[in-house]
Amino acid sequence: MIRLAEEKDIQTILEITKSCAKSMISNGVFQWNDEYPNLSAFQNDIKRNELYVLELDKVVKGCIVISTLMDSEYIPIEWLTKNENNIYIHRLAVHPELQGKGYAQQLMSFAEQFAIDNRYSSIRLDTFSQNKRNQKFYELRGYKRLGDIYFPKQSEFPFHCYELVL
Repeated sequence: MIRLAEEKDIQTILEITKSCAKSMISNGVFQWNDEYPNLSAFQNDIKRNELYVLELDKVVKGCIVISTLMDSEYIPIEWLTKNENNIYIHRLAVHPELQGKGYAQQLMSFAEQFAIDNRYSSIRLDTFSQNKRNQKFYELRGYKRLGDIYFPKQSEFPFHCYELVL
């Protein structure tokens, strides 16, 4: 089941994202760290009603942010659609023990259906240039790689921007 997150879910979400960060770092992928994702980001997501959780047997096991806010880092990218009716995916996470079972696919399918149902023109996101697994995940879903942006607090390496036109 996928539902809007509540304040009571934040601690579990942080445990999941910290487990994901630890797992990625152990595989040489320095995408997430102690500074990101963080408590204030998830609190803001909840206030904006943009954070969704995947529940299995009433326990939160994953999350996704479906936002209408365009980060300033995205401005230089030459997107395929106009900057007026898009959604942005952030902080997609599934606990490492459950990865590879299709739960991230479920979360993305939910986000894509949400975008279609609400008549958005596209879905945009970024993923770390050193995270080949994520790049393949999005490319197999039809997302087109468009350009690179940087988040210096996270890494010296770029993040690839992707868009799926609906």
